[in-house]
Amino acid sequence: MPLRTSEETFRQLLELLLAKDMDAVADLWAEGGTAEFPFAVGTSPSRLNGREAVRGYLAGYPDLMDVQTIPTLTVRHTDQPDTIVVEFTADGRTVATDEPYQLDYITVVTTHEGLITRYRDYWNPLAAASAAGTLPELLGSLGEEATR
Repeated sequence: MPLRTSEETFRQLLELLLAKDMDAVADLWAEGGTAEFPFAVGTSPSRLNGREAVRGYLAGYPDLMDVQTIPTLTVRHTDQPDTIVVEFTADGRTVATDEPYQLDYITVVTTHEGLITRYRDYWNPLAAASAAGTLPELLGSLGEEATR
């Protein structure tokens, strides 16, 4: 059976995210694969090393954010066949507040043999915190970081 392309792997990730199967999402990572969040602030990690770190990070995600649809998705192929750039929007509701949200992402995904080796997620931490209902805590943590 042929291995998944980077695009197929990413589309599988989105399907599993919508199904709220975070263990299966983590299983798409290579054992030593990384997840990077260059815009992370506050207590959010900027890098996860390895599949199990990704699994731990994703463990409670459906209890925080109920992703319901991915209404827009654009996949851009690069001159490296194992790397794609993806623009997408996630719509859903914040579990704690039951408020709707919409978040936009740009993600660079590199795979090897159908598994993610590097995932760079360029999301807006202020928009994500606002959607999660944790914006005051994030802003407070930024003030604490500035005084250190």
